[in-house]
Amino acid sequence: MRTDATPIDRRAVVDRHAIELTAAHPEHVLSVGNGDFAFTADVTGMQTFTDFHSPALAVRRGETAVNTCTMSSWGWHEMPNPEGFVLDDAMSTYETARGPVSYPDRYDMQAAMQGQLTDEMRPGAWLHANPQRMDLGRIGLELRQTSDAAAEADPSVLRDIRQVQDLWTGEIRSSFTYAGSRVDVVTVADPDASTVAFRIRSALLADGRARVGLRFPYPSDGFFQTDDWDAGERHESTLRSRTGGAVVERIVDAARYSVALDVTGGRMARGDAPHAFHVDASGDELELVAAFRPDDDASAPATSFAEVRERSAAWWARFWESGAAVDLAASSDPRAPELERRVVLSQALTAVHCSGHLPPAETGLVTNSWQGKFHLEMHWWHAAHFAMWGRPELLERSLDWYLTVLDSARDTAARQGYPGARWPKQAGPDGRESPDPIGSLIAWQQPHVLYLLDLVWRATPEAGRAALVARFGELVEETAAFMAAFPEERDGELHLGPPIMPAQEFYDSRTTTDPTYELAYWWWGLEIAQRWRERAGRRRDEAWTDVQRRLATPKVVDGCYVAVATDEPMRRDDHPSLLMALGFVPETPIIDPEIMSATLDDVWDDWQWPTAWGWDFPVIAMTATRLGRGGLAFDALLRDEVKNTVTPVGHNPQMGAILPLYLPGNGSLLAAVALIAQTGTAAPGWTVRAEGFPA
Repeated sequence: MRTDATPIDRRAVVDRHAIELTAAHPEHVLSVGNGDFAFTADVTGMQTFTDFHSPALAVRRGETAVNTCTMSSWGWHEMPNPEGFVLDDAMSTYETARGPVSYPDRYDMQAAMQGQLTDEMRPGAWLHANPQRMDLGRIGLELRQTSDAAAEADPSVLRDIRQVQDLWTGEIRSSFTYAGSRVDVVTVADPDASTVAFRIRSALLADGRARVGLRFPYPSDGFFQTDDWDAGERHESTLRSRTGGAVVERIVDAARYSVALDVTGGRMARGDAPHAFHVDASGDELELVAAFRPDDDASAPATSFAEVRERSAAWWARFWESGAAVDLAASSDPRAPELERRVVLSQALTAVHCSGHLPPAETGLVTNSWQGKFHLEMHWWHAAHFAMWGRPELLERSLDWYLTVLDSARDTAARQGYPGARWPKQAGPDGRESPDPIGSLIAWQQPHVLYLLDLVWRATPEAGRAALVARFGELVEETAAFMAAFPEERDGELHLGPPIMPAQEFYDSRTTTDPTYELAYWWWGLEIAQRWRERAGRRRDEAWTDVQRRLATPKVVDGCYVAVATDEPMRRDDHPSLLMALGFVPETPIIDPEIMSATLDDVWDDWQWPTAWGWDFPVIAMTATRLGRGGLAFDALLRDEVKNTVTPVGHNPQMGAILPLYLPGNGSLLAAVALIAQTGTAAPGWTVRAEGFPA
C-alpha cells in the first residue's frame, strides 16, 4: 500500500481499460445508462442482431448469450391474474418456539421452468414470476444487400469490426464494413433520463440498404427471458407525429409508456408488422434520440444527439473525478493489470446498472434473472461500494425504497408475531415478497439496510449527517425492533432459529440454528442501530444491549468455526459464508480472530471451489484483510476459478444462460478493494496507490 502527495492520473487509469471489441460474440454486449435506465447494444452499437443475442435461441445452438435490451427501474408489467392469487395462497405453516408461523414457501423453481407445476404450486408460481421487468423496445440497424432484400440476421456478414467503449465519456463508438461500405455509430445515454441517442454515418443510409428499425415485444414471465415476440395481439403500439419526429405510444395490459423519437436527417414510418417501425434516412448521416417515459405523455421537448452526448461526457467525467481511485501500475505482481481492469470495469458497470432508485437485480438492467426482481441479500454486494469509494449519493437513492415499502415489511413481521419490520429476500418494486422455499426463511438481508445506511453516514460530509439520521430514523428503529425480537431464548442464551436458512442455502431450515455469520451480523446490525440512536441524541436501547450480550457463541469444531450449530456436517460447497462473520462484518465480541484465522485456512485448503459464486472470492479477501493477511487477500480476488472470471466487457458469468453475468461479483470486488485500501493492507509484489477513500 502506498499513498503520496502526487494525485493519481485518474483518466490514464480509466483510459487504459477502455473496452475494445473486434468481433461479434453472443456474450459480449455493452451498456449505456444511469442506474435507472440502460440500453444494451451489440457490436453495431445498437440492437441489430437480436437472435444472435437471444438466450433462448443460444441454448438451442449450444451457446450462452446475453440479451440486448432496453430496461428501466420504472418499466414493470404484471401478467393477468384471473384467479386472483394472493400471498396467503402460497403459505405453509412452520412450528416455532413462538407457535405456528406461516411462510410463503410454496414454489418449485424447477417445476415452473419445466412447466410441471402442481395445483398447490400455481399461486406461488404466479406470485414469484410477477411483476416482471419489461424490455421497453429494440432499436437496431436493418442492413440489406439491396433496399428490398431481407434484413441480415447474423453478424458474420460484418467486416473490419472495431467497437470501443470510452469509459471516461460513457459513449460507445462502433465501426464496421458491410457490403463494401463503412458504417460508424456513436451511442450515448442521458445521465438523468431514460434516453438513448445515436449518430449513424454511412453511404448505405442514403440508398436504403441501411435504416434504423424499432420493434416492441410483449413481456415474458420466464426466468431469464425478457420478450415474447409471438404475442402481438396482447399489446398495442401506436405511432403518431410530433415536431421533429414521432412518438410511439405503448399499452401493455395495465402498463403504459411512450417513446418520443427525435430524428435529424430522416423520418419515421410504420413497418410491416403491428409493433415494428423504421427510420428512413435522407442522406448519409442520421441522428436519433429515443426518450422512454413511464406514461403516454410525449410532451417532452425535442433533444438533440449533441445535447445527450455532452451531458453524458460531463457526468462520467465527474463520476471518475469524484470519490476514490486506485492505481496498481507500480505493482510487480503480473496479475496487477488484470485486477486494475476488473476494478475499473466494475465501477462503470455498477454505475450503469446498480445506482438507481431501486435495489438492483442480479443481472442489472441487462437481462431478466428472476424476472428482473431484486434480491435484498445482494443489495449490499451490488451497491455498498458506492459509499466505500466516496460516492454515497449513488447508494443513498436506493435506500429510500425501503421507506416506501416499510408498511409492507411491518405487515410481514406482524404476521410472524414480531414487532418492527422484516425485509423479504426477493421482491419487486411494490415490496411484495416472492414465494420460495429457501428465500422465505433467509434472514441475512435483515441487517443490510442498517449497514448500508452506516456506510452512507460515514461517507457523508458532516453538514449532511443530521438530515440523514432524521430521514432514516424510523427505518432504523423498525428494522432493529424485529432483530431484537427474533432470537429465541434457551437456557439464558439467545439463538437464531429454527426456522432459519443460512446464506449457504443448503441446510434444513426447520432444524438449523445459530449460523455463524448471521450471529455476528445480528450483533453488528443492532450495534449500528444503537449508534444511530446516539447520533440522533438518544440513549442506547437497553433491551437491544441485552440481546447483543446474550447472543449465542458460534459453534467450533477442531479449532475452527462451522457454518451452523446443528449436528449436520458442514457442507463444503456453495458460499463459504461463515467467513463473513469477520471480514464482511468488522470485529465483534461474537468472533475470535484466532479461530477465524484457522477457519480461513481450513476453507482455503478444502472447499469445492467450482461451486462458489462470484462474491465468495471477495468474501475471502475481506476476511484475509481484516486478519492482516494481505497476500491471501489478493490471491483470493484473482483465484483462477470458473465463477471468478471477468469477460472482456467486464461481466462476471456464473451459470451459462441462467446467469451469464452477475453484478454482485463486480460490486463485491470493489468492496474488498476498498477495504484493502482503507486498511492499508500490504502484500509482496503489490503497490497500491489509493486516494479519496472515506476514513
